[in-house]
This record gives sequence, structure tokens and C-alpha cells, in this order.
Amino acid sequence: MSRVLHGVIPAAGIGTRMGSEIPKQYLRLLGRTLLEHSLHAMLRVPGMQSVTLALHPEDTTAAGLDILGDARVNTVAGGAERVDSVQAALRAVPGTRDDWVLVHDAARPCLQQDDVMRLVDVVLTQGEGAILALPVVDTVKLADAQGKALRTLDRNRLWRAQTPQMFRLGELLDALESAQAAGATVTDEASAMEHAGYPVHLVPGAASNLKVTVPEDLQLAEWYLSRQGEH
Repeated sequence: MSRVLHGVIPAAGIGTRMGSEIPKQYLRLLGRTLLEHSLHAMLRVPGMQSVTLALHPEDTTAAGLDILGDARVNTVAGGAERVDSVQAALRAVPGTRDDWVLVHDAARPCLQQDDVMRLVDVVLTQGEGAILALPVVDTVKLADAQGKALRTLDRNRLWRAQTPQMFRLGELLDALESAQAAGATVTDEASAMEHAGYPVHLVPGAASNLKVTVPEDLQLAEWYLSRQGEH
């Protein structure tokens, strides 16, 4: 069984919810862009052979980042949606279908190595894909179309998906293509694997591995990074 690791980071989005003049992956925290923090975390994973970035076709910012000088970093043109960018990156990964790939969000800059290695250990031990995730601790309501609560869901079985999400390269690419062909909603890699019938293990992650989505997230991410000493 292959134990070769590759990384994929879809970074072709424009981050409209941030309300900034530049794509959110290029917002800076502690002297680095969000993308640099996320890429650095992936490159630090022991055994990581390559990391492929899917960038917007008109991106002119990434080329100026020193970290792209790492020989393991490759770039490819991304697509209109996340799933399109991930597929483009997977096709460009310099590996085999049996290798493992970790897909990570460009806007999750606070990823900790202990969490990544716990994910890798589970996947290589089980021989099956897995994702970092957090158990839901809040009471969760199901709403109707008018925004009224219909019922309370059992939070004991609910998890919030994070990244990285780790699967075999060939299986993930096939699953994404199959889900798209069937018109299935693909919000993350795990949803495509679930649609294809593959098991997906849930590996407890950390609250610090937040996805920067709105302006308030920046201050929290900066606090986490300063505590990790990553700058």
C-alpha cells in the first residue's frame, strides 16, 4: 500500500464574503498571507512529496510569494467552483492513483502539525480516507423556508468538517467526477467520497483550525497563530 503523500490547496476563489479588495487568501496575518501559512503547514508534514495549488487563471500575486520557490510546490489554473479547482489540481499531482492526497483550504492558516499527523496515522492504519472534524457542541435547529425552527437535531451525531481531507488520489478524482456527473452537491471532498460509497473516518481536530470567512475571523486566526509561534 502506497504511503506517499501529496497536498492540494484550492486557492482560486475571490472571497466575496470578506468584503476586501483582494482575495482573502492574500490577506496578511503576522507578516504572511493566509495562503503562505496554509502552504507552510502542508510542506511541514513529514513525507510530503508535493503540494499543488489551484490558482485563479488571472492570479498575479502568488508568483511573488517566496514559498512558491520550494521545488515541491506546483501551480495549476483553477476553476469557477472549489470542486473544479480540486479536480484540476488532482490531475496535476506528480504521483500515482494509489498515492494519498491531503486537500486543505487556503483560508485555514492555523493548522497544527499534531492534528495533521493524527489524520495521517488514522488513514495509513485503516487504509481508508478520513477528514479532520469537530463534534458539534451547540444545540442545532432545523429551520423551514421562513426561518422558523422545525425541530432540534441530535448533536451527538453531528460533526463540523474541517481540512485537510485525506483520500487516495485516484479514488477521490473518480468520486468527484462521478458526483458532478450525477448532479450531486459537492461542498467538500468527503461529500463526493460519501456519494461514491467510500467510508470516511472522522478524526477530531482543533477549534484553532478555523476557516477565515468573514472579517471577524482574522483577529481570531491572528490570536491562534501568535499562540502557536508560527510567524
